[in-house]
Amino acid sequence: MSDVATESAASAKIPVTVLTGYLGAGKTTLLNRILTENHGKRYAVIVNEFGEIGIDNDLVVGADEEVFEMNNGCVCCTVRGDLIRIMDGLVKRRGKFDAIIVETTGLADPAPVAQTFFVDQDVGDAARLDAVVTVADAKWLSDRLKDAPEAKNQIAFADVILLNKSDLVAPADLDRVEGEIRAINPYAELHRTQNCAVPLEAVLERNAFDLGRILDVEPEFLEEGHHHHHDSEIQSISAKVDGPVDPETFMPWISNLTQEQGPDILRCKGIVAFPNEPKRFVFQGVHMILDGDVQGDWGADEARVSRVVFIGRNLDAEAIREGFLACRA
Repeated sequence: MSDVATESAASAKIPVTVLTGYLGAGKTTLLNRILTENHGKRYAVIVNEFGEIGIDNDLVVGADEEVFEMNNGCVCCTVRGDLIRIMDGLVKRRGKFDAIIVETTGLADPAPVAQTFFVDQDVGDAARLDAVVTVADAKWLSDRLKDAPEAKNQIAFADVILLNKSDLVAPADLDRVEGEIRAINPYAELHRTQNCAVPLEAVLERNAFDLGRILDVEPEFLEEGHHHHHDSEIQSISAKVDGPVDPETFMPWISNLTQEQGPDILRCKGIVAFPNEPKRFVFQGVHMILDGDVQGDWGADEARVSRVVFIGRNLDAEAIREGFLACRA
């Protein structure tokens, strides 16, 4: 398939936004905001309830959306079959909606949901993970990070974070909470919100698969020395090579790393340059599952710097950096 065909195939896929966040953070507020704003788009919504009050069906139906309740507990491996079945049904009705939103229960680890878009061939061919959006409660997040591993995973997985209810917290405390978020996830785009009030383009159509957008937001996020202090449990590791990497070395390295340490790798992303390839190779991964493609030309004056980032637990930062440097072309 030619590069042009590859890019158009990617853009033809249905974008899926995964909406996550701990109980009571404001996910439903954000979802209702999306569904009622005057944006001219139609969204299919998949809702996974776990003893929470369901979203207001009248509101959703009034907004001309379709809601699929998944009432059998957390979105985890047991529910992935449900998600795939619902996605298959939605794919058959393409054209009736512009995008899909999956709202997970507040007690869910977002990983299995994100993985669904890589592991199931039919789903992966028809839909693409646009972004994981996490809503965090500014007042209670610090406590949840101490006692709820799911809350930490939700922060670690996020491409976009809404630090919600920011009006209920003193500015100094808000800065401290933001520091805790950055210690876990230095690259997600972060918005301080009240009642999840953000422009929709901040959470939808993020195309988080294109790391270039992240580099626009925080250009130095992968620079050596741009380190964030982190707790010993979840860490972020970044590495860069000033120039291209050899695909014959890089592909086996990234594949082996994710296979061997996949359970401990929550997210990985990167943009790398290959010799004699005018386009960037962009990849993202969830645990052991990797997806990558060439997309977007390197700019004429742009330094072809290869960058990778890993967020996870118990990772050997030195070994990862050395392994990546060894891929230098």
